[in-house]
Amino acid sequence: MKQKVRILLPCYNEEQNLPKLLTRIEGLAAQMPYIDMGVVIVNDGSKDNTVGVANDFQMTISKVVVDVQPNKGLANAMREGLKKGAEGSGDNDIVVAMDGDDSHNPMLIERMIKQVNEGSDVVIASRFQPDSRVYGLTSFRKFTGWAAGMMFRLFIPIKGVRDFTCGFRAYKVEMLNRANAKYGDKLIEEQGFACMAEIIIKMGKTGAIIHEMPMILRYDRKIGDSKMNVSRTIKQTLKLIAKHASSK
Repeated sequence: MKQKVRILLPCYNEEQNLPKLLTRIEGLAAQMPYIDMGVVIVNDGSKDNTVGVANDFQMTISKVVVDVQPNKGLANAMREGLKKGAEGSGDNDIVVAMDGDDSHNPMLIERMIKQVNEGSDVVIASRFQPDSRVYGLTSFRKFTGWAAGMMFRLFIPIKGVRDFTCGFRAYKVEMLNRANAKYGDKLIEEQGFACMAEIIIKMGKTGAIIHEMPMILRYDRKIGDSKMNVSRTIKQTLKLIAKHASSK
């Protein structure tokens, strides 16, 4: 039986970026016929035609579209997508989450799968590993990402983790099930982009073996404005650090 890999794509107003990304995922699947690959697209109340593009795009691999209305934010999209991605999967299957804006290269997924199969519970495509590259972000965004990583490593250190906030990750289904058994509906409580750090913190507290690998972040490929409210994200991040640092 083939190992099942479901690629989770949370999307908000990505009608221009999604077709490019799905085309590249199709190319990856063609190179990995030994994997039962599919995509789970969570449309988070987009105001453009993201859901129409998602439904109409023809794929040779499994495709599930979850249409959330109205917009409820990234945390809810991750909650719904991880649940749907792990549905019907075995312990050794994998859910890979990545941004729907075509800034992450799905070709890295082959290496992430290999790392999970070698023993990791979670694999993070990291901006802070040697040979990583970041293109298209402002110096301020680069600095805030670096500063957040430093604060997490200082106050909530998790072995193997330098990049707490990047959304490009591979999760072993067994680990998702263990985290859900421990936290239930409270696995994802934070709103906005802070939920990504929350997930990795709670995975670490559940005993996950976590590794990172270098990535090339191509934010310059993305069409459209950033969905991140930087000031709100900074406040949410500081609140998250204070909460979990005090509960160690």
